Amino acid sequence: MKQDFYALLGVPRDAGEADIKKAYRKLAMECHPDRNNGDKAAEEKFKLVTEAYEVLRDPDKRAAYDRYGMAGVGRGGPGGGSGFSSMHVDLSEALMVFMRDFGLGGGGGFESLFGGGQSRDRRRGHDIKVGLKLTLAEVATGTTKTVRIKSLETCTECAGSGAKTGTHPMQCGTCGGSGEVRRQAQSLFGQFLTVSPCPTCAGEGTVVHSPCARCGGDGRVKGEKTIQIDVPAGVADHHYLTLRGQGVPGPRNGPRGDLIAVLDIKEDARFERHGDDLVYDLGITFGQAALGAEVQVPTPFGQTMLRIEPGTQTGMAYRLRAKGLPRLGEGGHGDLHVRIHVWTPTKLSQEQRKLFEDLSEIEDQPPQEEGRSKFWETIRRALGLEEEAPRARRRRGGGGGGGDEE
Repeated sequence: MKQDFYALLGVPRDAGEADIKKAYRKLAMECHPDRNNGDKAAEEKFKLVTEAYEVLRDPDKRAAYDRYGMAGVGRGGPGGGSGFSSMHVDLSEALMVFMRDFGLGGGGGFESLFGGGQSRDRRRGHDIKVGLKLTLAEVATGTTKTVRIKSLETCTECAGSGAKTGTHPMQCGTCGGSGEVRRQAQSLFGQFLTVSPCPTCAGEGTVVHSPCARCGGDGRVKGEKTIQIDVPAGVADHHYLTLRGQGVPGPRNGPRGDLIAVLDIKEDARFERHGDDLVYDLGITFGQAALGAEVQVPTPFGQTMLRIEPGTQTGMAYRLRAKGLPRLGEGGHGDLHVRIHVWTPTKLSQEQRKLFEDLSEIEDQPPQEEGRSKFWETIRRALGLEEEAPRARRRRGGGGGGGDEE
């Protein structure tokens, strides 16, 4: 069963690296095999949360996952990495990841499980969220947008160090530059180390004795920058794109946050959108409905020709294959469905009135049984009870249900 990695770790989609690591640490400790006496359910959860952590901690894999979902991080997916897959990851891989990031202390117990690895992340800059307005035509083809952002930028006077020109930050004497202080302790599970941020340098590992006059020792000043955002074809309203490392820089050369572009797609009055498919309402005249015609209909990529079959009725629909929107991350396109409405004129000239009067004297009455049949056919379709035979007839363009156009 497909799992949402963010929901699995219990973090929001804009969570920082520190929050992701903290959430994984908590869940991994709860379901670690050594703490659950080999319980299979706990072991499976341990593998799943490790898989989620491995993807979300890696900027490239996370960007691919945000854009394409599991297709972006699976083997051979658009993300380009081999990645984990819940069908292939085994316990030894999960334990290897756990040991790599949280290790064992010198005494043989768990290390860095209670606060370790967070001090450096505290210097990470904030994320920036921007709105990106798109048209349906831009969704159909993909586009590149340029945004101008006012934010904090690295101070050029001190190159982001926060130290006055001619001076440098000094290594913290309390932690020796590690940014962490460690204490060894004994617990029920063996010997382990508690790791916490250094109280002297607040986890940075350095201390600024002579602050920069321009930035006041922060390493950042107010500024603006222009960023280009590549929007892939097929995105949907309220999707968002994450640009790693394009947010606010952290204090004193700390890592940058991310830029999150939330997409706002303007409705196109011509179409109804249903995922990758579009619906277009086409009005035709009595003559076109009775005799058939070739008419032009709009698509997101321009005009295309549609052949109206003789005897077309109001409510019939034609499907134009692959004339809808691109399928994001999958290839191919959705379809354009053209719904027919036979237009009745409200004002007639004397000549038109005479023609209709002559027609009324010789035209046949509409078959009542067919009308009832079409009513019940509509009801069956709405209830999902439509028979296979009518479906097949519509696919062939017959049976009074519209048709397909390649």
